[in-house]
Amino acid sequence: MSEYILSIDQGTTGTTVLIFDHDGKIRGRAYSEFKQNYPKPGWVEHDAEEIWLLTMKLIGAALSSGNIHASDLNAIGITNQRETTVLWDRATGKPVANAIVWQDRRTAGYCDELKERGLEETIRQKTGLVIDSYFSGTKVKWLLDKVTGLRARAERGEIAFGTIDSWLVWNLTGGDVHVTDYSNASRTMLYNIQELRWDDELLELLNIPKAILPEVKASSCIYGETDPEMFFGTHRIPVAGIAGDQQAALFGQACHSAGLAKNTYGTGSFVLMNTGDKAVFSREKLLTTIAWRIADQPVQYALEGAIFVTGAAVQWLRDGLKMIKSAAESEELARSAPQNEGVYFVPALVGLGAPHWDPYARGLLIGITRGTTQGHIARAVLESMAYQTRDVIDAMQRDSGIALKELRCDGGASVNSVLMQFQSDILGVPVEVPSIVETTALGAAYLAGLATGFWSSREELAQKWQLENRYSPRIDEAQRERQFRRWHKAVERCKGWALDDE
Repeated sequence: MSEYILSIDQGTTGTTVLIFDHDGKIRGRAYSEFKQNYPKPGWVEHDAEEIWLLTMKLIGAALSSGNIHASDLNAIGITNQRETTVLWDRATGKPVANAIVWQDRRTAGYCDELKERGLEETIRQKTGLVIDSYFSGTKVKWLLDKVTGLRARAERGEIAFGTIDSWLVWNLTGGDVHVTDYSNASRTMLYNIQELRWDDELLELLNIPKAILPEVKASSCIYGETDPEMFFGTHRIPVAGIAGDQQAALFGQACHSAGLAKNTYGTGSFVLMNTGDKAVFSREKLLTTIAWRIADQPVQYALEGAIFVTGAAVQWLRDGLKMIKSAAESEELARSAPQNEGVYFVPALVGLGAPHWDPYARGLLIGITRGTTQGHIARAVLESMAYQTRDVIDAMQRDSGIALKELRCDGGASVNSVLMQFQSDILGVPVEVPSIVETTALGAAYLAGLATGFWSSREELAQKWQLENRYSPRIDEAQRERQFRRWHKAVERCKGWALDDE
């Protein structure tokens, strides 16, 4: 009997595989980090082959942890780090270069050229995006331009492009299926989110052959079946759900109606507000993105604020400064400094995302005195996540005209009570954390299960959402705004820092 949904959550610094039962409870789990490559300042790469091999290893480990056989699986859902760009050889199935990660800034100069040519409004109206090296389009162009002979091979149809979801589905199905979903397509800067098609004008602008592109399908549908040689024996399991990680988290948080919003704290943080079946184009430098499409139902849209570095700053405390041995220790260390004492950290380690969009900003630690301790620095790092979130939410409220009543939070850092309390304090609204904080993986599982009939409807799924912790504001308006003004003073000081070095 097919009793479970397997969800692959392929993130920026690690991969998680979770197995859910019909009640949305976790019955199997496996996780591992993988190597980050930094060949030059501002460059970030992954080995896509390593990601695929690790994914299969973790699937086996998750099945074993729950004493579950592959034949017990009803379907597979995939959620992924978005924008990260993979090109591979269709014949061999091997990547032609390292994947260029969404954080990578190598195409910032070319993006400046596009802005200088006055293309910002054209691209915004077609894609809902700003011109930035964050998105896949300029990464694809860079690879085609720089890898010897690759453009000619791409034009002959020998090369496939995809974000990580496409790469995993290709491998799971033994190379039979080259596909992505609407949510991931909308993050490429190549997809027209109103006409729902790859945009010929943008492809010509970036000189990208249409032959390399995946087919775009609904976020909840059956794309294909696993190749038995790749997937634990003779059974073929439907691959039936795909969504970019942030859209999957919005779905997993049951934010199915216009006006509901969530923030996911991962390597970066991403605030999304459901705007229904209408695309709301931002005046505040937010992104308009496709949230999902369920089968043949209307496409749902969202406003999004992309914050590039949040959890990655805690990893920097751990790996760069050696101040902590695990991310969890950041909470205790921050508690040792009950107030920030004027110490602020702007985590512009790969530039600033929404609503600033400055690829030349760099990280800043300011307000240090002889009395500054490691606790103050840890607190400043945690508080920077909350300040950046408020920057985005303030812009989102101005764009949408909707006053936020609460924020649903998930992701690894949502278990950090120091951060969650300060997030509520600086926003001035309650923050709610669900009992299952792995809502990214849960959302992908829900999308897959809807496609196969494992779950009957979004209404059924919404009833499964359960509150674990609720944080309410504890500081007054005057203190809130005073601290927020000082944050903005720090942000202004870090902008444009790397311009002289480029």
